Amino acid sequence: MKRPLPLLVCTLLAGTSFAAKEKPTFRYTAPPDGERPVIVDATIGPQGSDFAMRLRFDREPWGEACKSRCANATLLLDTDASKQTGLRLPHDAAANGADLAIIIQGVREYAEEEGAPSKASLRVKVRQLGGDARSVDEGELLAELNHRQDTERLQVDEKTVYLLVDATSATLPSARKVRVIYHPPGAKAVEATIPGMIGGTGGRGVRLFKGGNWGRARDADPGKARPAGDNG
Repeated sequence: MKRPLPLLVCTLLAGTSFAAKEKPTFRYTAPPDGERPVIVDATIGPQGSDFAMRLRFDREPWGEACKSRCANATLLLDTDASKQTGLRLPHDAAANGADLAIIIQGVREYAEEEGAPSKASLRVKVRQLGGDARSVDEGELLAELNHRQDTERLQVDEKTVYLLVDATSATLPSARKVRVIYHPPGAKAVEATIPGMIGGTGGRGVRLFKGGNWGRARDADPGKARPAGDNG
């Protein structure tokens, strides 16, 4: 028996403005002995005033399976594709210029009542990084989401996380292109480019969720991810 699609997933399927080619934004091959779940392919694009994301992990990012070693992944968006704004690290790192940090964490929440059982959940923090930020922790907290309470913006389906990130902050830079940066533990940073909030997509390519085709979106071939830095 098929599980009904969550509301957020249905929103992504219905949203015709999620303009992305039928392939993930990036992919990453996780090591077999990784300590925590990591993102292995991600599809990211503008949808209305949000950035819509489908993030697949190599293992379930939260819950009993990962126990105390659940996901702690950070995605960075350089929303104007310029290193003149955003995060400033003391060395020439790929993360320089990032304007948004999206931190995905599998956590365990403990009840205040003595003896009450703890609850595992998936938490997402969104921080805006200004020019004075020297780490992702120094950014302004824009949102803190929990998959149990914020189902209109965050849903989890086994190893896949669906997320809508509000991009309406008046101080958030925007441009025709957005640079995506993901730095897996112990590996080189993965970079990719997606359409930005300005100028639309010019009608290029096909829409990932075209016509509500869930099968097409779900089975987008991770082997055909666009190369890092591809502006297409």
